[in-house]
Amino acid sequence: MKNLRMKMARMQLGMSQTELAQAVGVTRQTIGLIESGEFNPSIRLCVAICRALHTTLNDLFWEEEHGKDTL
Repeated sequence: MKNLRMKMARMQLGMSQTELAQAVGVTRQTIGLIESGEFNPSIRLCVAICRALHTTLNDLFWEEEHGKDTL
């Protein structure tokens, strides 16, 4: 599943994929793969991305399950 929330957060900061990649210590290709949903990042990388984008794990990576009862 594409991560459009991550892409939007990055774009709102005026940050390129290359700039985000440099900020978190990965390649631009890795950022592109995460945004396109072709790569699942480690929790460590997720946290680094959230810090760089000034947001939270819930905001960028939490997926709501539709049609399921929640407690």
